[in-house]
Amino acid sequence: MKLKNYVQGSWVEGNDEGKALYHAITGEQLFTASSTGLNFADVLQYGREKGSPALRKMTFQQRGLMLKALALHLLGKKKKYYELSWATGATKVDSWIDIEGGIGNLFANASLRRQFPDLPYYVDGDAVPLSKEGTFIGHHIMVPKQGVALHINAFNFPIWGMLEKVAVNLMAGVPAVVKPATLTSFLTELMVKDIIDSGILPEGALQLICGSANGILDHVESEDVVTFTGSASTGMMLKAHPRLIEKAVPFNMEADSLNSSVLGPDAKLGTPEFDIFIKEVRKEMTVKAGQKCTAIRRIIVPEELTEDVQIALGKALGKTTLGDPQVEGVRMGALAGKSQVEEVREKVELLSQSQEIVYGNLDNFEVMGADKDKGAFLSPILFRNDDPFNKTDVHEVEAFGPVSSILPYKSIDDAVALAQMGKGSLVSSIVTGDDKVAREYVVGAANMHGRILVLNADCAKESTGHGSPMPLLTHGGPGRAGGGEEMGGKRGVMHYMQRTAIQGSPTTITEITQQYQVGGKFFDPGKHVFRKHFEELNVGETVMTHKRTITEGDIVNFANVSWDHFYAHTDTTSLDGTIFEERVAHGYFILSAAAGLFVDPGKGPVLLNYGLEECRFVKPVYTGATIGVKFTVKEKVDQEKRDDEEFAKGIVKFLVDVYDETGETVAIATILTMVKKLEQ
Repeated sequence: MKLKNYVQGSWVEGNDEGKALYHAITGEQLFTASSTGLNFADVLQYGREKGSPALRKMTFQQRGLMLKALALHLLGKKKKYYELSWATGATKVDSWIDIEGGIGNLFANASLRRQFPDLPYYVDGDAVPLSKEGTFIGHHIMVPKQGVALHINAFNFPIWGMLEKVAVNLMAGVPAVVKPATLTSFLTELMVKDIIDSGILPEGALQLICGSANGILDHVESEDVVTFTGSASTGMMLKAHPRLIEKAVPFNMEADSLNSSVLGPDAKLGTPEFDIFIKEVRKEMTVKAGQKCTAIRRIIVPEELTEDVQIALGKALGKTTLGDPQVEGVRMGALAGKSQVEEVREKVELLSQSQEIVYGNLDNFEVMGADKDKGAFLSPILFRNDDPFNKTDVHEVEAFGPVSSILPYKSIDDAVALAQMGKGSLVSSIVTGDDKVAREYVVGAANMHGRILVLNADCAKESTGHGSPMPLLTHGGPGRAGGGEEMGGKRGVMHYMQRTAIQGSPTTITEITQQYQVGGKFFDPGKHVFRKHFEELNVGETVMTHKRTITEGDIVNFANVSWDHFYAHTDTTSLDGTIFEERVAHGYFILSAAAGLFVDPGKGPVLLNYGLEECRFVKPVYTGATIGVKFTVKEKVDQEKRDDEEFAKGIVKFLVDVYDETGETVAIATILTMVKKLEQ
């Protein structure tokens, strides 16, 4: 069966026989893949001209809901992905990481919509005053790049590798062209068919190339973004492509790295942390048959615990049955293909020249329920290197399979130095019950790692583990790991957007950002803003409230009600040497008094007040001061209905500017209100 590429709105076969793809367990040929005949320049241009405008018109709220709908759709079809995932050599646990982990990325990025405005673009940071009188300010906005995201993915996660990237670029409003590794592209193709058939994404938002994409980088433009996951050597070659340099194309590289896990000196045999460490290392060696960019390649342990770790880990690996994942009791499947087996064998033989194999054998191992010669099987291999500062192949050579090395250390400084000898890693972990040891290691090693996991008995039960990057945290690392970042919540989304500084009057910047900027013109709402529905409110509409004079009785009564008897409010004899001239009103009383001024008490569209942001008390309020409030619509954020019974509503942020008789601001805050819509 020949795989198809989805490009320019159609499913297209390559026009030659293509590359043969095999079942990792049985060795049977399943598919062929080819992209011969595709015009890569046209493919990229289609994304720019068709997918980009459609996505850029959508707000962040709409894009987030699109991702949520897609995640729910794919979750309902997961059974078929599990069935085909077996052909990649994956166990059920391996498949769960790939399939449901990938879909989980869609859900996680969909939830980010609540951190973005109800606009197609993002307002970044705070306004910057640029003039004495406040009539000229600066700000930053971020708009979607008007290119495509070209994702060149690795073979080990044919679903997760695609979804963890496209979730981010789609949220940003940028279309994608996905190039999975051809070896396992059949699983990616299966899911993309369901995505396209769903009609959830606008046309042009996603294209797929299953065959070779050699030459595609010749056609990228300055607004495109290229991401790469794979070997460091391939990544370096792509990163140096002349077109990327000429057009200043952003290139994000996430390369396989020599990740490490450290056993703390306190985690001796018999402690919970020792057992946690052994379990974690065994898992990272055998899950996906060690074919993870985050897998533990270097096991860094206290010198005096080396023997204990070797024995315990050997016993744990001995319980890991290798074979056909569909057979009961099998805990580790095959590598993705025989080409990977040969590559790992070469690296093992190279590593064997400078260190000793203490568990496993390249040739002598048993396979349950399958033919060892037909499938892409390989035994776990555990090395021991007693001189890791001088026998340094272990810090240079990565065998991308179930292979790891035990390295002893004398002090935490040594452990840090050994971890850093990997020249930059995606992840390191330390298992210790001593928080001071954890701090010393993390602070020392962080400069050469993209992520560090600290494990102990308190968090191990709920920990996602050494090898699992999280959608809302950055995934990447310095040096050998590529120097890039993926995912990372809002940080990841911004990778696909252009940050632009904007300058102008507060009123103009208010209009551009759709967020009220202090100093901007006020607009008469015609009636109290609490009498208006969500759709009727406009940013900048302002209620100028009545005024109230603060009395000594107000301060005393609030102290009695709140039980806040801080000396500055209640003891005038203690004010000498302080910044206060006399008894001062509580900041929270001023805010409460402000609410009494700006709230319209009658029943109306405002459903509730559920939050307070950026509250500041900037000037003391003394007895006799008179306060008023400028109550301004600052920002509006739409919300979706969760069910038919729920009110249609949105969130309105109001700027509360409390000023005194001199006109100076004494307190400022943003309140969040839930406001009913006209439409149900």
